Amino acid sequence: MARRTTTATQVVLLPDEGDAVGVLAKFFRALGDPTRLRLLEYLLHEEHTVTECVAHVGLAQGRVSSHLGCLADCGYVQVRRVGRFAYYRVTDPRVAELVLLAHSLAADNDSALRGCDRIAPAAG
Repeated sequence: MARRTTTATQVVLLPDEGDAVGVLAKFFRALGDPTRLRLLEYLLHEEHTVTECVAHVGLAQGRVSSHLGCLADCGYVQVRRVGRFAYYRVTDPRVAELVLLAHSLAADNDSALRGCDRIAPAAG
């Protein structure tokens, strides 16, 4: 599967053939859950154990592990195992850039986003 590159910015894009838009939509859906987004933000600057992540988000260990597994399966975080412990960290520094850009865009569009009734609020 060949990748295409834009000439102006040299950004690697998904190929036109197949379901490139579907893959991109899935990329954003992984970030669309408030718990996964909170976990991702928590992991931006340093790695944390599942126990630390549980304490941070205040949910049951099983739910947190499931969300961390989703983030790992989608390529946002990596897990490092040491004995019984699993340490999670963000895999790519561009994730931090993406999260900061999203915060900035959301702040600029706060009123519109809060007033939007076409997209239901995500479950907490």
